[in-house]
Amino acid sequence: MDEKKQFAERLQAAMRAAGYEARPNVLELHFNERYWGRSVSYQGARRWLKGLSIPEQDKLQVLAQWLGVEPQTLRFGTPAQVTNTPPPWPEVADPADRAAISAFLALPPDRRKPLRELIAQLGTPPRRRR
Repeated sequence: MDEKKQFAERLQAAMRAAGYEARPNVLELHFNERYWGRSVSYQGARRWLKGLSIPEQDKLQVLAQWLGVEPQTLRFGTPAQVTNTPPPWPEVADPADRAAISAFLALPPDRRKPLRELIAQLGTPPRRRR
């Protein structure tokens, strides 16, 4: 069996072990909630799960952290170890917040910058006048 198929089997098993269905739409949603780069498409997630491609290292790191396995375990099949590192940012419970974050992540980088600056300004407490 080729390495792409083996990776797909490990990815599917890791998703099931973490309590997720091994389906492209599930992978796409949960991966894109955690990845700050260009989002993965449904077709891209499907290709990973079908053994047609293997994600790049930065994406593999996010997948491994989300699923609670070591990146090398997911990629190469070495013995699994559960990681105890916290996620890079907290889970967002409100569906409206998740939708806003997903929409933000779907923007090209040049359109994200002014939004980041606006959010930073809104998060700064107003100065008191004397």
